[in-house]
Amino acid sequence: MTLPSPPQDDSRKESLIEYPSRFPIKVMGAKVEGFVHAITHIAEQFDPDFDPANALELRESSGGKYLGVTITITATSREQLDEIYRTLTSHPMVKVVL
Repeated sequence: MTLPSPPQDDSRKESLIEYPSRFPIKVMGAKVEGFVHAITHIAEQFDPDFDPANALELRESSGGKYLGVTITITATSREQLDEIYRTLTSHPMVKVVL
């Protein structure tokens, strides 16, 4: 007896995240003028309720050359998260997104 194969369409992979939920994203780049503003602007594009006063953390590297910015957005779908990661990683000021 052979068992049926699972469907091959993986476009709707199950998510371990329940939506909507608060989701932190760490972004790192050189500590330069405009970096924090650029990251904040991207966060606001994907989360209209994003409030930098409550959802933004900054952490400078030990040498002071780099800046880590943690933004916490309200994630509403996997597609939204995929798109914000693509947008952040393609920004010229961003070195790493976690």
